[in-house]
Amino acid sequence: MNVETLPGIGERQRLSSPAPTPQALASHGGRLWMGSRDLRRIYAIDVKTWTVFEETEAPGIPWAAVSTGEDLWFTIGEGPEDDRCLRRYVPGKGFSEAERIACPEFTGSYLSYDGGHFHLSQWYKHRILRLDASGNILRVIDVGAEICGHVFVDGLIYVLRGTEQGNEDWHIARLDPRQEAPKVQDLGHVPFQCRSLTFDGANFWTNYRAANKIVSFVLPG
Repeated sequence: MNVETLPGIGERQRLSSPAPTPQALASHGGRLWMGSRDLRRIYAIDVKTWTVFEETEAPGIPWAAVSTGEDLWFTIGEGPEDDRCLRRYVPGKGFSEAERIACPEFTGSYLSYDGGHFHLSQWYKHRILRLDASGNILRVIDVGAEICGHVFVDGLIYVLRGTEQGNEDWHIARLDPRQEAPKVQDLGHVPFQCRSLTFDGANFWTNYRAANKIVSFVLPG
């Protein structure tokens, strides 16, 4: 499908972020967990009441988040060089000091999880990396564009891809990582500057960071 003729996503809700520059976003335990880029804080949001029930300072810039079922992991930018590491977060307790995985070359941003391995995207290299428990690269998946979020749903990877240049142009696509050479299929156009992607079992969620909004949507059609 020509991306210029893609249908738009079906936006469900556009809600005010509890903090400026919402960046990291993950669905976990029926709630949303958001990380503010500028404030470097984590917020747990009750979606039904849209209220914050937990707030924690992050050990750096929270660029991305993902649920592993029992807990959450964040991509954190540490120090003056913004070195990227994965850090475990336990709801109600905070970040684990012991559990820290360095990202390859200390680079990477968005996270997804397939039930056994983390998948970390590298924005400028247009690729998603499957990692082992030590952060070593097991596989490289080329996505063909800049990546601003991805999530596993029923074994498939849904990814926000496009370009940041100019007015920004993003669309949601899908690929099957079980294929030897996954084909990326574009599904819909996202008409705003999206950051992060998660799925709550019914709706996708992303951040409209520049407008300090958090948006839920469904796929076209």
